Amino acid sequence: MAKRHSMMWVAALTGWTLIGLTFTLNYYLFAGHYVAIFKEPPTLKEMLVWELPYWLLWAALSPLILRLTRRFRIERERWARSLAVHVVACLILSIAHRAVYLVIGWLLHVAAYQKLSSIPELYASDILFNLPTGFMSYAAILLVSHAIDYYHRYQEEELKISRLETELAQAQLQAARAQLEALKMQLQPHFLFNTLNSISALLEEDAQAAEEMIARLGDFLRLTLESSGAQEVPLQEEMEFLRCYLEIERVRFQDRLSVLIEIAPDALDALVPNMILQPIVENAIRHGIAERISEGRIEIRAARVGDSLRLSVKDNGPGLSSGRPTGSKLKPGLGLSNTCARLEQLYGASHSLEIADAREGGAQVTVEIPFVAARTIGIKQQAAV
Repeated sequence: MAKRHSMMWVAALTGWTLIGLTFTLNYYLFAGHYVAIFKEPPTLKEMLVWELPYWLLWAALSPLILRLTRRFRIERERWARSLAVHVVACLILSIAHRAVYLVIGWLLHVAAYQKLSSIPELYASDILFNLPTGFMSYAAILLVSHAIDYYHRYQEEELKISRLETELAQAQLQAARAQLEALKMQLQPHFLFNTLNSISALLEEDAQAAEEMIARLGDFLRLTLESSGAQEVPLQEEMEFLRCYLEIERVRFQDRLSVLIEIAPDALDALVPNMILQPIVENAIRHGIAERISEGRIEIRAARVGDSLRLSVKDNGPGLSSGRPTGSKLKPGLGLSNTCARLEQLYGASHSLEIADAREGGAQVTVEIPFVAARTIGIKQQAAV
């Protein structure tokens, strides 16, 4: 790095030294011209007639130099060849510019050129005069062209990066949606198989109860199919699914199952993952109620807590401490495992799921997710349209 830095300083010093020597040589060789030109101070009109054509000619040559710059970029892979092309082009265009400018100045009766009787005489006298200014003009256009070119390439790279980031984000979103859909599709057969097993067990013991379970199962599947394309639904709609499921379980357990549901009114409109409560309640019934001889109780609550929605499902079963692992050692079944995975996909670090012993006995599952009202989403979508 230090060697490269020192080489840059050497190159800059060499370049400016060459420029200084070029101008010095020009002043030395054409000292008589400068004395003749400025022997008497020119008027403003004479200076305009003298200077404007000179710079307008360079403006006319700029498109050609810009084209040369785009074709012969001074880059690391081919800098020597491109530099040689530009050196030759600079020399040719500077002399050509000078030749045209002298004719224009002679025709416009510029005082400095009127002492010469013909254009060949003018060329012989002044064709090489003030060429360093031409070299500097070419170099300035070259630098500006490179700056514009690098800026455009920088913008193109930024645009490519932005497009790649957008495509990556869309791919990640599609992958997340696919994973969520797969998790949800796993839940439905899981619930269906468990219910069918219960119906099969009841067929021999209580055929009427089995028929009632089949009817409730039909209602539940109808509601599930109606919202099969949604990852999130309002809590009120989720509770309809849950009530259908609980009706099925009440048929199975008869008087051994009671359910308490407490939903805060302002929580009914909150968006929740589709079928998020059913596997949690099923887990509570399976581990907390099914093993009890006496009446089992499930308590389901939902309320808004600040910017979060808190959902809790509690049972009065044996709890986690009765021979089951707790905390991080807990190994939930398929339903709870998929629930955890879906929450992670949908909310990342913005959610929490806790499984713990309840104070009054039994186990309690508490879920907190960001509170988003379904009506707010609808208003935003209408505004976007």
